Amino acid sequence: MSLTTSMLAILLAILLLIIMLPPLLIFYLWRRDRHQREHSVLRNFPILGKLRYIFEKMGPELRQYLFLNDNEAKPFSRNEYEAAVVAGKYKSRIIGFGSERDFEAGGFYLQNALYPTNRNELRVDNSTKVSTWVYELDEDNLFTRKEHLVERDISPYLLTEEDTMIIGEETCREPFHVRGLVGQSAMSFGSLGDRAIAALSIGLGRAGGTWMNTGEGGLSDYHLKGDVDIICQIGPALFGVRNDDGSFSVEAFKQKSEIPQVKAFELKLAQGAKTRGGHIDGSKVTEEIARIRHVRVGETIDSPNRFSEFHTHADLLTFIEKLRGIGGKPIGIKLVVGNLKDIESLVREMATSNITPDFITIDGSEGGTGATYQELADTVGLPLKAGLPYVHHLLIEQGLRDRIKLFASGKLITADKVAIALALGADFVNIARGLMFNVGCIQAQVCHTNRCPVGVATTDSKLQRALVVEEKSFRVTNYIISLREGLYNMTAAAGVRSPTELAQEHMIYEESDGRLKSVLDMIETML
Repeated sequence: MSLTTSMLAILLAILLLIIMLPPLLIFYLWRRDRHQREHSVLRNFPILGKLRYIFEKMGPELRQYLFLNDNEAKPFSRNEYEAAVVAGKYKSRIIGFGSERDFEAGGFYLQNALYPTNRNELRVDNSTKVSTWVYELDEDNLFTRKEHLVERDISPYLLTEEDTMIIGEETCREPFHVRGLVGQSAMSFGSLGDRAIAALSIGLGRAGGTWMNTGEGGLSDYHLKGDVDIICQIGPALFGVRNDDGSFSVEAFKQKSEIPQVKAFELKLAQGAKTRGGHIDGSKVTEEIARIRHVRVGETIDSPNRFSEFHTHADLLTFIEKLRGIGGKPIGIKLVVGNLKDIESLVREMATSNITPDFITIDGSEGGTGATYQELADTVGLPLKAGLPYVHHLLIEQGLRDRIKLFASGKLITADKVAIALALGADFVNIARGLMFNVGCIQAQVCHTNRCPVGVATTDSKLQRALVVEEKSFRVTNYIISLREGLYNMTAAAGVRSPTELAQEHMIYEESDGRLKSVLDMIETML
């Protein structure tokens, strides 16, 4: 009897504690917020103010998943995100019923031929299949979703030997031969974690015919995990090719150029989201990253705005010639089109000196980054669809277009956008965020904090646990090959036989009022 009474007393005490705990917690929060000085709302309305901040914190997720329509979100809409993910996960680009594009707004359109090219007339090399894994959906209901992986041999959609693009054919001891027109844009190890870099390298290597740009953070072992061609980027801080005092190291550059997988080098003058040097938070600078970059562990790194090795166009071109002589491999530059007089004078200097880079990467101001300042990302530099045709036209004017290949980058994550860039003057297209989506990115937009919840843009080993390298590598393979396949669909629609033949005459711009403009008309308004 006494035992039962004791148990009853304990249960009553627990029940009382459960009843009293919420009011006590609310009183504690009320008292604390009532007397704090940081937030005005909380001083006057401690409880309602707390709810306000909770909903404000949840706002991005609520908007992304519940309130924004399929085409509203920035920097990528739900439709754009899903298009990239579905292409990688299921190797599919099929939609039903109709397009959700806003046809009342202005935009570029491919001019389809009245008599398109038949599939058997396309110049494409599908002779060697690629073994990959894709998901097949079994059930997709409100509360249940079942799918399974299946192994599949897929066609690679490579360029034929006759259409192979060659970078540095006339200038280099070791030119770069490319069999596909889509590859990975610059993403540094450190900005992305080792698992993300490894998955990208393996997946791109499996797809073949493509490339991986290291970003300015230097070449790591993870970039070399897969058998993929590497474009080694060099930024103003000279990470990976510098001495301890930060000066350029000829010996370190020579060592990089002797690595067989390294096919070319790119001098980063600027990128779309930040026309300045790069930034990496100290929390991301591990011992390994410090060793690769030749910097100190745990120290925040802000690269210089520009190179110290050159100050004029002539100096830049001389430096390019020097690197080409040392390494024997193609040397290019990455820039953002902004000051048109600067671009014009650079191209004229190339023509006058007869020294040119082997390629130029045009990054639009809509391009992404791991970390930048809002004012730079929103307002500095021209978008790709203005800058790319402008540079293409300048090079033609100066008789240099055949000597210089053009890479384009800036939100080109679907096959139609790739085709538009090629038609506007690009030879190749770089993609970063579409590939990030396929290694798990959910657009949390915390890349600069080292707290990426899916383990992509972080060096935190606990968070990186979310990213399974093997599984994500297959998604990368499927995504790149799916883009190449879609590009051949666009090629056929335009009435040509290879995507290398897409040109400005295949593209037209419709104003929101229905007026049509050719690409040449658009360029002339800029001159």
